Amino acid sequence: MDLKVLCALSITLIIALSSLAEGVAPPTKCQCKMLPRERTNCGYPGISAAECKKIGCCFNASVPNVPWCFNPKPKKVKKVCPNDPYTRINCGYPGIKARDCTRKGCCFKAHPAGVPWCFYHRVVEEAC
Repeated sequence: MDLKVLCALSITLIIALSSLAEGVAPPTKCQCKMLPRERTNCGYPGISAAECKKIGCCFNASVPNVPWCFNPKPKKVKKVCPNDPYTRINCGYPGIKARDCTRKGCCFKAHPAGVPWCFYHRVVEEAC
């Protein structure tokens, strides 16, 4: 391929990727904590730390000969039943039994009055 065509395609790709990545949440420290040999490239040669983080990747230039801009690990999450009864989101119907509620994959606590007893889990991120 002609060098001009290759440069034009590269610039187009970079612009397209940056426009797709706008609004991407930066990865957490937990997601970026990995051995250097586990890193998979996420950027292009010469990418800055700011550009790397802008596209949702991790950046660490402290180890030579490995990718500095690399893909984060997936977030580890778990389902928990909320402790505050006033933040519950209804998952059932009036009079639902505990076993019917849990069959739906929901939490069940028959107290206090005036709040849902069958309610949805919350998804929270696990610690590192």
